[in-house]
Amino acid sequence: MLLPAMTSTFHNPLIIQSDRAILLEVDNPLYGQARDALAIFAELEKSPEHIHTYRITPLSIWNACAAGHSAKEIVATLTGFSKYPPPEHVLSEVTDFASRYGRLRLERTADGLRLFSKDTALCAELARHEKAAIMLERLDANSFQVSPVNRGRLKQVLIKFGYPVDDQAGYRDGEALPLSLRDQMLSGGDFSPRTYQREASASFHAAGSGVIVLPCGAGKTIVGMSCIEKLQTSTLILATNITAVRQWIAEILDKTTLHEDQIGEYSGRRKEIRPITVTTYQILTHRENREAEFAHLALFDQRDWGLIIYDEVHMLPAPVFQITSTIQARRRLGLTATLVREDGREDDVFALIGPKRYDMPWKLLEQQGWIAKARCEEIRVTMDSDLRMKYAVADPRSKFRIASENPRKLQLVRELILRHKGDRILILGMYIDQLKKLAAEFDIPILTGATAQAKRDAVFDAFRQGECRILACSKIANFSVDLPDASVAIQISGTFGSRQEEAQRMGRILRPKPGENQAHFYSLVSHETTEQDFAMNRQLFLCEQGYEYRISHDEAAE
Repeated sequence: MLLPAMTSTFHNPLIIQSDRAILLEVDNPLYGQARDALAIFAELEKSPEHIHTYRITPLSIWNACAAGHSAKEIVATLTGFSKYPPPEHVLSEVTDFASRYGRLRLERTADGLRLFSKDTALCAELARHEKAAIMLERLDANSFQVSPVNRGRLKQVLIKFGYPVDDQAGYRDGEALPLSLRDQMLSGGDFSPRTYQREASASFHAAGSGVIVLPCGAGKTIVGMSCIEKLQTSTLILATNITAVRQWIAEILDKTTLHEDQIGEYSGRRKEIRPITVTTYQILTHRENREAEFAHLALFDQRDWGLIIYDEVHMLPAPVFQITSTIQARRRLGLTATLVREDGREDDVFALIGPKRYDMPWKLLEQQGWIAKARCEEIRVTMDSDLRMKYAVADPRSKFRIASENPRKLQLVRELILRHKGDRILILGMYIDQLKKLAAEFDIPILTGATAQAKRDAVFDAFRQGECRILACSKIANFSVDLPDASVAIQISGTFGSRQEEAQRMGRILRPKPGENQAHFYSLVSHETTEQDFAMNRQLFLCEQGYEYRISHDEAAE
């Protein structure tokens, strides 16, 4: 962690408050250093123009500890960057949270799984814990026998109790699968994983399970393939949609020595179970009705998988969480651009998939040229007087939709298309009627959840080939769609305050570009409405990564 060289603390950028909130001065010369240091162990909560608010949480400290950072380092960062002496109890809480990581250790012995702790009092407390005790058999003052079937569920219970388990019990090797990465891609050209991709796969391999966090366009698929190569084992890959499934398959065929008959697609059309099998969360959680079983979850046991890869791991649906709690003997790799979950289940990802093992700041990859430079601009759009009155008397949920579908946004889209004449443009929205109206106005293709997969593939291919320059998409384009030539995204509506959706939509345009390597992300927001309030929350993750949003207004607002 970087610490300021200045001796006068008055010039430092942090004010640490007693509730573990941290105020960061944006205009301070040390802002960049402090922001990067805080990102390791604190979560960004608010990011208005001049003061950003971070918060220390137990989970943020545990992720830092899992990544190899100590309480001593974190305390040194807080005291080194703080304008005033930090509250002593906050520093004590940091030390306490850090000390809880690994206080409980799960080990494999000749007699099976054992939960161990040197803290005898903690073990006594666990023996009386309402939910943990039923999964534990007391062996002595410092250890318990644990049934393998309870390995994941116990970790879920204990992290919510405040003591994340250091799982050292190991993993099954799984069915052997010899393979290597190619030096020459089948599609042509040399191939070698980038330095940060090798570092990410090495950090995962050393730990056995966990999450790799890299921005969209940084090559998370290559990290996944590198992990498969290191383990030489059969692998089940879970993706967000069938487009992503086929991209995974194409990448594996292009960049590894595996053949088509070794890679299976498990989808609505095909049910291929092979040494590498790629499926979707949607097919796994499909059932005939609410009372029926999740028939396809049996796929987890169809083969002796040595590795399960969860692409866009922050999207894990509840049934997959449930089955993942029972397969803890298999290695698990989570890939994502952001660990943010709007349902607050980040601790379940930590417990069941593993801690964050590697995280590369977006801005650092931008500086190195691995992802495009991005300019972010929020354009605040006025409402006509009649619509303003309709908005004023509407209920809260209707207010958001009225603001999101503000017809004046159409003119702004037209102006942005003219501004970026010749660029590949994605127009992204939440409401289908709004997108249809826009697509008809500009005579451009539109893709929604109702669009057949064959049509989606054809339109995406036409966009990649330059046959169509502008494309309107609903939420289906939020995840795992590879459109490397898209350089402009215009967001006309979004899912309330979803931070991960904002990050994913930005990610659609971050693939490296020839020339200036420049991308533009526009968010159209109705002025002085709930949409504007939600937009501030949506931007939090990107602000934490170092992106600044320029605020402008349409002409009628000036």
